[in-house]
Amino acid sequence: MRKISLMILALFLIVMVIPFFIISSCEAINQRDDEPDVIEEKDQVFVTVLNTEDNTTMELTIDEYIKGVVAAEMPVNFELEALKAQAVAARTYTLNRLDEFGGKPDDAHPQYELCTDHRHCQAWISKDDRLVAWSKNTELSALNSIELWSKIEAAVDSTKGESLIYNGELIDPLFHSSSGGVTENSEDYFSASLPYLRSVPSEYETNSPYISTNFDMSEDDFEKTLKNKYPDMVLKKNKMIDNLEIIRRTKSGRVDEIRVGNKTLTGREIRELLSLRSNNFTIKQDGNNIVFTVNGNGHGVGLSQYGANGMAEAGFDYVNILKHYYTGVELKKVY
Repeated sequence: MRKISLMILALFLIVMVIPFFIISSCEAINQRDDEPDVIEEKDQVFVTVLNTEDNTTMELTIDEYIKGVVAAEMPVNFELEALKAQAVAARTYTLNRLDEFGGKPDDAHPQYELCTDHRHCQAWISKDDRLVAWSKNTELSALNSIELWSKIEAAVDSTKGESLIYNGELIDPLFHSSSGGVTENSEDYFSASLPYLRSVPSEYETNSPYISTNFDMSEDDFEKTLKNKYPDMVLKKNKMIDNLEIIRRTKSGRVDEIRVGNKTLTGREIRELLSLRSNNFTIKQDGNNIVFTVNGNGHGVGLSQYGANGMAEAGFDYVNILKHYYTGVELKKVY
């Protein structure tokens, strides 16, 4: 009788308990099979970004962030090779701001690695906001917005991890809209002389809308703007143009120093004070107006976006474009 009871117990264990362990084991295997996706996500590099539009914090992967930068910084109807060049420049800038790649926190927002204000960091726009903006753009509204975004993704994904290196270190990849035919040495606009930010010809900008633009300002507004900034400035009361004299230009032709009344200012100071497109300008008087004829758009240092697009249209790839505008650099896959 005892043997029969033992046999019944053993049969119970075989029928009921062992399948339980088999099922549990299978569930554990399935969980392990699913785990690599989570681990892979955690292994991606994230950036902490201050969205200055609504003052919120965003945690984005580097590539997700860079897609938003390229979409905000360069027209999507530019050639793909130009967009790739912009993607590599944006990635290099981003990595330069991250501790793990040797970057330093910014004094303006030390708790954030980056912000979305183009005046301080890089411009950025979300996919949803960009799709809406494209749908309202008369030049792009007839095109498929999803396909346009796929073009941005292709520019970033096809250059994944690639960054600009000089002497073994990430560069500071400055860029601007249009140089007007020649870029600027870094020290002629900013303070630092960097060997990879040298003045180079930018010959493929003929389609740029900023080759030559005019900016008009009345004598009264011009005087008021100057004296608000410089209360001790003395201006003669005859023709305003008589108070202005370009003293010296940089090697690229931009205004280095200009006399305004009793003061000597830099071309950069005048450009920023009057919101001129660049500091490459000439001045004339037309009746009661001061007229600035401006060449180019932006500070002129580093990559010219319209120049990059012109090079791409001429058959140059993104590597050639980047090595033209950033002297002596190499491209390296950093992640």
